[in-house]
Amino acid sequence: MRIIAALLSLGLAACSPQPSVKMGTMPDLDGSFDFAELEIINDAGDSLRFDIYLAESPEQQRRGLMFVRSMPDTTGMLFVYEADDFHSMWMKNTFIPLDMIFARSDGSVSSVISNTTPLTLNSNQSREPVSYVLELNAGIARRMGIGQASRLIWD
Repeated sequence: MRIIAALLSLGLAACSPQPSVKMGTMPDLDGSFDFAELEIINDAGDSLRFDIYLAESPEQQRRGLMFVRSMPDTTGMLFVYEADDFHSMWMKNTFIPLDMIFARSDGSVSSVISNTTPLTLNSNQSREPVSYVLELNAGIARRMGIGQASRLIWD
């Protein structure tokens, strides 16, 4: 009888509605950031796809990728600013080296800073006013041909 009751309980639990969980690639960031897909048309005209976390609020932008220890090569974080401006990024409490891709409001790439130094307060600043900063693992921009002729496409 106990076995039947246990099986019945398990069956009911399996049939009960489960909460919907947003599936990203880094559970420590899931729930704190929206997750989206970004297309990049690289310098050669090839289409590349990345899964990105969106840092849209000032609180999210302050946190960024701090405390992240590893990131898949097809994942990044896109900082979305309300206005074009000279945006500066630092690597405080960021454990992985990053490529920083600065883009104008139309998605065209303004500049790329490669292989930033983790755990520093060094300022990595855009060369001109930009609306977006995309952070990817160090070396991805070079390997994927992402440069000043590239464009970010995101809804």
